[in-house]
Amino acid sequence: MDVNAKILVVGDVRGRFKQLFSRVEQVNKKAGPFEILCCVGDFFGAEKQNEELIAYKNGFKHITVPTYILGPNKEEDRQHYEDLVDGEVCTNLTYLGKRGVYTLTSGVKIAYLSGVEAAGNVAGEHEFNKADVQAVRNSCLVSKNCATDYRGVDVLLTSQWPYGLQEGENAKASKLISFLCREIKPRYHFCAINGTFYESPPFRIPKDETTQFELCTRFISLADVGNAAKAKYIYALSLKPVDKARLLDLVQKTTNEIPCPFIGLDMVGIVNKNETSESRQYFYDMDSSGNRKRHSEGGNRDKRPRIMQIDQDNCWFCLSSEKVEKHLIITVGERFYLALAKGPINSHHVLILSTKHIPCAAQLSTEDWEELDKFKTALRKLFKSLGQVVCFTERHYKTSHLIIDAVAFEEGYSWKIKHSFEDKAEEFNLEFETLPALTSAKMLPEMGPYFLAELPDDSTLITRQMKHFPLHFARDVFCSENLLNCDEKVNWKDCLLDNEEEKANVEEFRKLFAPFDFTDD
Repeated sequence: MDVNAKILVVGDVRGRFKQLFSRVEQVNKKAGPFEILCCVGDFFGAEKQNEELIAYKNGFKHITVPTYILGPNKEEDRQHYEDLVDGEVCTNLTYLGKRGVYTLTSGVKIAYLSGVEAAGNVAGEHEFNKADVQAVRNSCLVSKNCATDYRGVDVLLTSQWPYGLQEGENAKASKLISFLCREIKPRYHFCAINGTFYESPPFRIPKDETTQFELCTRFISLADVGNAAKAKYIYALSLKPVDKARLLDLVQKTTNEIPCPFIGLDMVGIVNKNETSESRQYFYDMDSSGNRKRHSEGGNRDKRPRIMQIDQDNCWFCLSSEKVEKHLIITVGERFYLALAKGPINSHHVLILSTKHIPCAAQLSTEDWEELDKFKTALRKLFKSLGQVVCFTERHYKTSHLIIDAVAFEEGYSWKIKHSFEDKAEEFNLEFETLPALTSAKMLPEMGPYFLAELPDDSTLITRQMKHFPLHFARDVFCSENLLNCDEKVNWKDCLLDNEEEKANVEEFRKLFAPFDFTDD
């Protein structure tokens, strides 16, 4: 029996961390457990106020509910986000990112957009523009083949208000957010930075080319944490994910509904008609970057839900991105490429990466999986010719792009690898399930984070126990005394090579791989 997901949302925190997390702990004990706490609006405050966070960063105090925050709304708040690693502020406190869609383990889909609308086409770190809004919209619609069965998303998080709701009292409202809400049709839309609690009566967004259903949205603005007027700043939801909800519950009308405030808005200069869901010209299958692809070219696309999206221009691993370190590339296929690992454990430590932006192997299409399997088979053959075996690992946790590590060992170590994983799992109090050899994406968790290891004996170890999962877990295993006995290489940053060494290693591996390289066929 499906259990509803419990979610908390709060408004502007502005440095009142102790008050917030104390209140959340009380609510969680009384009405929880809650799966996630989402913060909209300004999270950080004045420098003196932010000192309250030190106790949480040092581990003297603990955040009881996994908490996710939006980005800065003011130029001066950028400093609080600049040095974050994988978005983590401290344990259980994470920056979601500028924009995207995040799917919880329960299946609840949360779309989010940080910052305030930019005055021009160029957006600063604390702003968003039309391209950002379109990227979020595309991420919500990307898994749909332009059919009429789109059900919307569960939650939309923005800091700024949409235009059309009390804009007379809220001069800083955004028409781009109104457009986004109308396009993705969230069941709940939360925002802040207006200093007031306001809950609009529900309104129904008319059907368009994405859906035959008139879906209902509830708009809620939350007040500041600890505000003097004691206006509501925390809101609890209990939701069955939109994809699992009964259709009747989504379309059933209530007596207190108001007309949709986003219909009839003057969008001239904001978006073009052919960029909306009211126009057929928009409808193509889209990848996560928003690139259009006609149905006739799309083939048999996989429809599995996307978990987290970022655009390819800003990804370190998408082949089209300027940020890719191209000198590390060994060979390139149609859907995947092989590269030397950054900070490798040894000269035979390589990565298999998807050429376009795919978050994890669980979301691969049949065609994707076939090419990935070719790379794995080629590496197995190469290492066997060298008297070695290979272990493949994937960590779908705090990483947004599909990366598969391949590390080789002397054949005599083959039997030790599984035992080393089991020993390290016991050390970190992790439980692994054993699966047979992976043959398709359908064997992997459809939603939520996971870690897996494909062992030389053709078995697969997998865990979804990812809360506080150690990011270097695989390297901890490989570098342990039982295997490579090199604890000093657990952190990849301690193994960085200079540019010339990397190029030399790539050239050496390219020569070794050449007899098995199918990408030249």
